[in-house]
Amino acid sequence: MLDPSSSEEESDGIVEEESKEAMAPQAGTRISPSRTTESSGGLAPSSSRSSARPTSPSPSAASEEKEDLEKMQREEDDRKKKLQLYVFVMRCVAYPFNAKQPTDMARRQQKIAKQQLQQTKDRFQAFLNGDTQIVADEAFINAVQSYNEVFLKSDRVAKMVQSGGFSANDFREVFKRHIEKRVRSLPEIDGLSKETVLSSWMAKFDTIYRGDEDPRKAQQRMTASAASELILSKDQLYEMFQNILGIKKFEHQLLYQACQLDNLDEQAAQIRRELDGRLQMADQIARGGKFPKFVSKEMEAMFIEELKSSVNQLMANLESMPVSKGGEFKLQKMKRGHNTSIIDMGQEDENTLSKSDVVLSFTLEVVIMEVVGLKSLAPNRIVYCTMEVEGGEKLQTDQAEASKPTWGTQGDFTTTHPLPGVKVKLFTESTGVLALEDKELGRVVLHPTPNSPKQSELHKMTVTKACPDQDLRIKLAIRMDKPQNMKHCGYLWAFGKNVWKRWKKRFFVLVQVSQYTFAMCSYREKKSEPQELLQLDGYTVDYSDPQPGLDGGRAFFNAVKEGDTVIFASDDEQDRILWVQAMYRATGQSHKPVPPTQVQKLNSKGGASAQMDAPISQFYADRAQKHGMDEFISANPCSFDHASLFEMGWFSPGQVFVLDEYCARNGVRGCHRHLCYLRDLLERAESGVIIDPTLLHYSFAFCASHVHGNRPDGLSTVKVDEKERFEDIKERLRVILENQIVNFRYCFPFGRPEGALKATLSLLERVLMKDIVTPVPPEEVKGVIRKCLEQAAQLNYERIQEYATIEENVGRLVTPAKKLEETIRLAELVIEVLQQNQEHHAEAFAWWTDLMVEHAENFLALYAIDMDAALEIQSPESWDSFPLFQLLNDFLRTDYHLCNGKFHKHLQDLYAPLVVRYVDLMESSIAQSIHKGFERESWEPVNNGSGTSEDLFWKLDALQTFIRDLHWPEEEFAKHLESRIQLMSSNMIENCVKRTKMAFESKLTKSSKSTDFRISPSLCTMFNVMVDAKDQSAKLCAMEMGQEKQYHTQVDELIEESVKEMIQFLVAKFVAILEGVLAKISRYDEGTLFSSFLSFTVKAASKYVDVPKPGMDVADGYVTFVRHSQDMLRDKVNEEVYIERLFDQWYTATMNLLGTWLTERMEQQLHVYQLKILIRITKKKYRDFRLQGVLDSTLNSKMYDTVRNRLTIEEATASVREGGMQGISMKDSDEEDEDDD
Repeated sequence: MLDPSSSEEESDGIVEEESKEAMAPQAGTRISPSRTTESSGGLAPSSSRSSARPTSPSPSAASEEKEDLEKMQREEDDRKKKLQLYVFVMRCVAYPFNAKQPTDMARRQQKIAKQQLQQTKDRFQAFLNGDTQIVADEAFINAVQSYNEVFLKSDRVAKMVQSGGFSANDFREVFKRHIEKRVRSLPEIDGLSKETVLSSWMAKFDTIYRGDEDPRKAQQRMTASAASELILSKDQLYEMFQNILGIKKFEHQLLYQACQLDNLDEQAAQIRRELDGRLQMADQIARGGKFPKFVSKEMEAMFIEELKSSVNQLMANLESMPVSKGGEFKLQKMKRGHNTSIIDMGQEDENTLSKSDVVLSFTLEVVIMEVVGLKSLAPNRIVYCTMEVEGGEKLQTDQAEASKPTWGTQGDFTTTHPLPGVKVKLFTESTGVLALEDKELGRVVLHPTPNSPKQSELHKMTVTKACPDQDLRIKLAIRMDKPQNMKHCGYLWAFGKNVWKRWKKRFFVLVQVSQYTFAMCSYREKKSEPQELLQLDGYTVDYSDPQPGLDGGRAFFNAVKEGDTVIFASDDEQDRILWVQAMYRATGQSHKPVPPTQVQKLNSKGGASAQMDAPISQFYADRAQKHGMDEFISANPCSFDHASLFEMGWFSPGQVFVLDEYCARNGVRGCHRHLCYLRDLLERAESGVIIDPTLLHYSFAFCASHVHGNRPDGLSTVKVDEKERFEDIKERLRVILENQIVNFRYCFPFGRPEGALKATLSLLERVLMKDIVTPVPPEEVKGVIRKCLEQAAQLNYERIQEYATIEENVGRLVTPAKKLEETIRLAELVIEVLQQNQEHHAEAFAWWTDLMVEHAENFLALYAIDMDAALEIQSPESWDSFPLFQLLNDFLRTDYHLCNGKFHKHLQDLYAPLVVRYVDLMESSIAQSIHKGFERESWEPVNNGSGTSEDLFWKLDALQTFIRDLHWPEEEFAKHLESRIQLMSSNMIENCVKRTKMAFESKLTKSSKSTDFRISPSLCTMFNVMVDAKDQSAKLCAMEMGQEKQYHTQVDELIEESVKEMIQFLVAKFVAILEGVLAKISRYDEGTLFSSFLSFTVKAASKYVDVPKPGMDVADGYVTFVRHSQDMLRDKVNEEVYIERLFDQWYTATMNLLGTWLTERMEQQLHVYQLKILIRITKKKYRDFRLQGVLDSTLNSKMYDTVRNRLTIEEATASVREGGMQGISMKDSDEEDEDDD
């Protein structure tokens, strides 16, 4: 992107690429660089081309020839305009007195070109492919992958790079913002801060971006870039504009020498002539009444005042320049604020010079080399020399022998005499005893001038009477430096009316007192003040013919003023030319004197050779004339419309400097300059180039202030042309800005360049203002931006439609599933666009947040059309569209502005019936699955329950998860859905519990009542179903609202009641089995027939065989049943509480049954077999239930004590009666129990 404070950088071709037309002449269309190069050195078309054509060309050939000639003529005109413009530019560079080079311009970031973008893509892809040696973790790789897909491969980035709006810094900043969110979301790691991770990732990014490039090369580029922003030298500026305007080197050399650009006096004189010409032009306009067309008639008088005021200001600037150091950049100090005087060329009396105003200071260097012709002295005599300047100190050389009188001694003197007297004397030491002074041998007195030869010369000395050597000569080198304010000097013959009234040869000096004051002064020897002087203000110098009656002098010239003429004459032609040139620069006259020898040469046919005594400047002038350059050099700048000589482009600091100087020096109005600038920038913007809105804003504000009379540059006149052009540019600018806002995602992708969109909105607000003072109503700005954002919504949606290839293809059937898939993909893109708008562009629209919300709603409304069409063709029995709702709702509900907005409510209205219908169908389906499932239930254990219960709970959980994941935004309907699901879950679990209890009861009823009964896994599964139902009810039926926990409470109570009944059923079954056992041993009750018979049989048989213990198989069978049941329940049932409750009731119920049975036989004595079985059952039961964790308080109940005491008494009775219990006793049992403990 173009930056207002940028400069040259990046490559040697920056001038050609970005500034090729910075100051190119207008010729209807912009001049291309190629055409400039071809035509810059071309002259007229050669005759060989025309001679090769047929004598009678066809009409088509004639038309082609005419077109070629016209083309060549256009190219030649363009070349001439460029050469003329280059002459003006050269003069601005050679002697600037208004502008200075800016030094505070910020360095521009390196621009990314299309080739560099592709190179960057390749480097990042190589990293992702693992082709680099950069070590990175998975998180960084994912970040780079996302950056590569979202940013680098974006078509918006490619278009931005093509238009020149992306820099390397933009690439880096986008990645930095991209990873900041990722790093912030990472979990904290001890000893590793997130700032360290960010720094590490950015270092890796820089390594990837740089690739294999040597970092030293990048540093060299940065150094070169920084150097390009330093103050440029004159030679660099010349070369820059040669490249811009297509000027060849030899053309520059010709123009440079012919314009005498190295002569600061000539350049200052040129400026004075230009300014004088502008004053004369202003007077001509005032006299002729040929004013430009202004918006009001009163501005005509103001226009003349402005012209004169601007010229006077330039004169003041020029006058404030130091005379001795003028034109050098480093000492260029403008004193506009201190110079309050306005120079008026007509007020001569106020500027009259006195002799004391003309002060010169000269430096002399006198070098005494040797003395020649000293023969009369003895070789060993000592000689030496002294030297002095009149009125100054005396210096002496070293001593030397008379045989070799050489010294090489230099003496430095300072004097104010233009014709100083330099005395050099030769002495020898006196040998006499009484001699007080050394003897003088000879002397020489010289009067050097700045024009005197600088090399050493022999001068004849005037010898004294004491020196017999009459041909005594001394070799001296005298150098007299010319002060800066002395422009020329020499001997002239002069005669005037008011000064130099006698024709006489005098020594003249042309002195510059200030930038606008020059004087011709005549001096006598040894005098510091001039004898007479002539102030050259208002005089015109020119060559003249010899004057009759004036003897002396060969080449004449004069200085003429109204009422006065001063005649001068020099001894040779070359001296005259030099004097006329110097005085021409001093007078500031518009007429340029032409030497008679040059006029004769121009008039001669053969072109006579130049005179050898012509100055070097005349030689270059003749050479420039030979190459057709004279018309450009001698062109009067005041006769050109400088406002149309250049076109604006992007400016480097050096170009800005020259352009400022050019406009100030040639009177280009600031409004016109900025209008041209705006026109050029708008043309570039219309062609797709990214323009920094700050550039547009500054120039537009300047022009607006000028047109509305705020005088930003001191001009209060407004031309009709300026106003019309401003209105045209204002409208073009408004259209461009509105178009950029419509395309804000593509003109400012990812919020880059930084701050550009915000500046564009600010500029649009400025453009909509009717004048510079009255602010535009906020509603009007809001209306324009609203309209732009409405178009932006349409444009953005069309672009993502094209990207997602969602287009209606005629003749191709799109299935509902495919259409839904495309709609979901489109929704993802819609969400991505809205998120990017919020992340990258919301800050720029901070003042119009509601408009961005409207833009998002309009954008979503366009998507709603496609979404409704896709949902309309879906099958009523299909629920595949719910992911679309979840995707959109999850985004919308988290956005403060879009939540429950227009589209969000439409989405809810669209899906609310679907959700209700889905829940209804799911409820019906689950109810049917419960009914059918329990009818076919095998009660095989599956996970935590049976197959039917697991299926039920999974469906209920899935349905509840689905409703929860919907995150329904409307609170009332969300509560309704939650309540509905809770109620349905409660009913379904209740039904499951009831069916399980019925199956449990039915299975127990059908099972055996003997000790052969075993607890089957199915019974345990039914218990587990109850356990799982209780757990699931806590999750599926519990609600956070306190008053709505009733569903969970009811189900929980039902489950507890059902479990209680199931335990009772099972305990009853256990009791029934024990009753069966007791019924078997009841046959041995005392007094029964079966008991007497059984006792007799056993006694008789025991005499012959070993009869086994009677009844122990019954006891063992019961004990085995108990233990199996305990193990099965303990192993298969998942709830410990239910097991403990069952065992407690089981133990208590069976112990009560034993106690009741024994109580019924309180009056009877137990049969020994009954006693053994009961002791066995009681002992094992107590032991086994204690091992199962039944508490001692339950085990050692009163009924257990009753049973135990009774069996102990019966055991003692039986031992006395039967003679023993064959090892079975309660005591043994107790001892075994203690041992087991």
